[in-house]
Amino acid sequence: MPGKSNEIGQWVKNYIKKHDPRSKSLIITVFGDSIAPYSNGIWLGDLISLMSEIGVNERLVRTSAFRLTDENWLSSERQGRKSFYSLTNSGTKRFEAAYRHIYKSPSQNWDGKWTLVIIQRNNESTPERSELRRDLEWDGFTLIANGVFIHPTATVESAKKIVTQNGFEDLSIVFRVETGETDDKIQNDIKIRSNWNLENVNSRYRNFITEFSAAEKLISQHNLTPRTAFQVQTLMIHSFRRANLHDPQLPESLLPRDWPGQKSFELCGQIYEYTCRLSHEHVSETASFTSSIESGTRLNISVEDRFQS
Repeated sequence: MPGKSNEIGQWVKNYIKKHDPRSKSLIITVFGDSIAPYSNGIWLGDLISLMSEIGVNERLVRTSAFRLTDENWLSSERQGRKSFYSLTNSGTKRFEAAYRHIYKSPSQNWDGKWTLVIIQRNNESTPERSELRRDLEWDGFTLIANGVFIHPTATVESAKKIVTQNGFEDLSIVFRVETGETDDKIQNDIKIRSNWNLENVNSRYRNFITEFSAAEKLISQHNLTPRTAFQVQTLMIHSFRRANLHDPQLPESLLPRDWPGQKSFELCGQIYEYTCRLSHEHVSETASFTSSIESGTRLNISVEDRFQS
């Protein structure tokens, strides 16, 4: 049905024109969703070919890849006149944290306690503390006082891992705590919730649902090509993660009514069923990958387990 296929292509063009996604952020999306699960990296020329499908020209790809290398997301290795880009150890750590956030449904089980991370004062440099704060916030924690971070469902073990990876294990205290008894606890929990900017996340999720419900309606006719599957999937993951990575994934009892997070997650899963194999086919052909989609487990999460509730 060529007409429907053309409609999907037009939707892709309209989306890119409307949002003009940043090239560096799009490369992170493509690396995390389509490259890193299957391969150690990608040749720059192949990356340029892939990114051209979603409106990023060669100059922007080269500039963005250089900046991502400078920011320690990627490393570059030259072989003759060709450059091969792969994830650094730091980049891998960030992607693994993002994978848990994006592709896994958040747990709704909550024991009513909070995980606290207290960082003691010392003479550590500001960049090191800033990186620790960034990693904790990526895991859903929020800062409630100087050096004090809190989250309801994060485990003590996961918090200690973040603290240790950033070299603060000897300067931190991590434990679980309740906020009071009965009525006091309810009020205290609500006060703590106000430390997260949930209105912004709510708005991002609702915009995502509006735009990608229209895309899902188009692609439900099963007439995607591998190229359009890659385009739709990349733009979907890019848009979803811009909301999801700001979502602290609080338990349902702490969320506002009609919270759209789960609906957004389910919509991703519906679209992913249509696009995943076709998109991988396109990427494999463009980047000469030899691995099957079932082998996509390099970042400690199976591709086939993505968006499973």
